[in-house]
Amino acid sequence: MPHNSQLTTHNVIIKAENISKQYRLGKVGTGTIKHDLNRWWHSIRGKEDPYLKIGETNDRSTKGESDYVWALQDINFEIAKGEVVGIIGKNGAGKSTLLKILSRVTSPTTGSVKFGGRVASLLEVGTGFNGEMTGRENIFLNGAILGMTKKEIASKLDEIIEFSGCERYIDTPVKRYSSGMYVRLAFAVAAFLEPEILIVDEVLAVGDAEFQKKAIGKMQDISRGEGRTVLFVSHDMNAISVLTNKVILLKNGYIYYEGNTDEGIKKYFNEGTNELNYFNNEISVAPKITSIILETSLPGNVHEFGNEMKVEFTINCPIDVENLALSFQIIDEFENPIIHTWQIDSEHKISREKGVYKFSCKFEKLRLYIGIYSFRVYLSESKTKERFDYINSTCNFKVEMMKNIRSDYKWEPGASKYIEDSRWEIVKV
Repeated sequence: MPHNSQLTTHNVIIKAENISKQYRLGKVGTGTIKHDLNRWWHSIRGKEDPYLKIGETNDRSTKGESDYVWALQDINFEIAKGEVVGIIGKNGAGKSTLLKILSRVTSPTTGSVKFGGRVASLLEVGTGFNGEMTGRENIFLNGAILGMTKKEIASKLDEIIEFSGCERYIDTPVKRYSSGMYVRLAFAVAAFLEPEILIVDEVLAVGDAEFQKKAIGKMQDISRGEGRTVLFVSHDMNAISVLTNKVILLKNGYIYYEGNTDEGIKKYFNEGTNELNYFNNEISVAPKITSIILETSLPGNVHEFGNEMKVEFTINCPIDVENLALSFQIIDEFENPIIHTWQIDSEHKISREKGVYKFSCKFEKLRLYIGIYSFRVYLSESKTKERFDYINSTCNFKVEMMKNIRSDYKWEPGASKYIEDSRWEIVKV
């Protein structure tokens, strides 16, 4: 199939048409000589690859029967010159595969991508670098790959080195760099050598908070000031909301949503809400959590720091239970628990008869810091410790800081996870 041909459509700089990517599980290549010969025999007869008709959707939560899986299926989109587009989705949604195709690291199984300019990619630590060469030599190597002359590269050299913060080590082979230094230099090269299209993956997370802030600022300059196109993949919805004006939300290898960033983030947060992942429990009539409803202080599953938030659980209890315990954690985007709270019936000498119950929990002044959070929920028998139900990472929500306090102050992501009330007293001694 044609791939990576030049694009001539006015103002459209990337056009993906019917992109699909198939992988064989557990093997390299097609898997067997028989399959290779079968593909070859079909191709010389001018017939379609027989293995394009088989394979399963890219859903990691289910056990499949086929040896083949479609990492991407039927991907179509257009990106205009100067757009900043976020590519978002849960782990395994197909984001990395799509970026590898757009970066020409791999080819699609079907479909084509057309470009209207040079592409620079930053997909993982070390992409495009030769470990034996110095930082300075790698700058010139990457510029040459982008089609720039030595004079053009030299004119940008000082800016690249200064931005990267690697001046002291610029004449040292990059194999001796830390991962943070690698990313700093790689991003500076990709950003300052003026490609028309810049593709940046989650690799920026390797850098420290100061560098991430600089990198996001530079990407804003690239798009708004210089009119270049940026594709940005991240699980940090704060960065996505600040940087992008459009998102492509992937789910199980398909485009689930394409459009406005705010609406896309809302769908990202809502995806998975009330999708309950049960343990295989030997008791077929065990109590279950049938729904979870989250009420945040702002629309779109957004909570404003210090305001009220409420969560309601519906429990179906098909049997009498002496000591039914419901507890949950609020976890961050890395699944670290930040808050843990519980309701244990045995403390109140209350048993649950057969029936349906609603449990609600209210935080009057929830003081979570900027970030993305979700719920991890447990339902069990508090004395025997038998677990009836468990739900991990559901009801995603975003926390924003209060806008009516110190308007001149900029809240920095990553500074903390929780802010507690405190009273200060200062005495001169």
